[in-house]
Amino acid sequence: MASTTNGVSTTNGTSPKIILYTNHACPWAHRAHITLKELNLPYEEVIIDLDRPREEWYLKINPRGLVPSIKFSNGHLTDEIITESAIVSHFLADSFPTPTFFPASHSTPTAPLTRARIAFFVDAWFSKVHPLFMTAVQQATTSEHEQEETATKIVAAIRKEIEPLLQDARPYFGGSETMTLAEALTGPFVLRMKAYGKAGLVHGALVQGLETVPRFRSWVDRVTSQESVTYIWDEEKMISRTKARIEKGRGGGK
Repeated sequence: MASTTNGVSTTNGTSPKIILYTNHACPWAHRAHITLKELNLPYEEVIIDLDRPREEWYLKINPRGLVPSIKFSNGHLTDEIITESAIVSHFLADSFPTPTFFPASHSTPTAPLTRARIAFFVDAWFSKVHPLFMTAVQQATTSEHEQEETATKIVAAIRKEIEPLLQDARPYFGGSETMTLAEALTGPFVLRMKAYGKAGLVHGALVQGLETVPRFRSWVDRVTSQESVTYIWDEEKMISRTKARIEKGRGGGK
């Protein structure tokens, strides 16, 4: 049974041992960082260099060579490996459920619905908005018209798919006063959307268009101000790396 001892989440009084294999520049790994922070779980960190071929020792942990991965022990489980960002985050949230972040499925009569609503929100973001945003970032070397067209599509998708799902945000998803798993799984990406817009890495029509979706804009501002979202975020470094990739795409580098 999950509980809290001296502010640290435990299972039957045993604090878990978690090793997180990560890279701070990876938005997918960022999801695990947010979840760990929100659940107040202690962990050790191993940084994986994503700019070079993975070393053999890491491929034995995760044959795909991706981050994040965790090695998890809690007195019942020993050195179990869990991979893929959504699976890692769900595993941790299910292992240490809280009424607000992600309730245990049978903790209350409404808990299954809360979990379903969170899952739908995350699916809406990644199926309807995220692919368009990735296109917008990649289009930095294309025509003004193409960039503006994609930016307009992103705003339209947010207005149709995301804005209505935030109608009861208080200020977080589902009326929660604190972060939920919905924010943990989407936070790294809305953080980048906001930062890239501010830095001019995406078309200005996106920045202007987000002013027309006030619930989303307010929610993004709240999410991106949370310590759990920002504590590994180096905005200057990320913007510099992204600009370098764009310049390389323009033929300015090799």
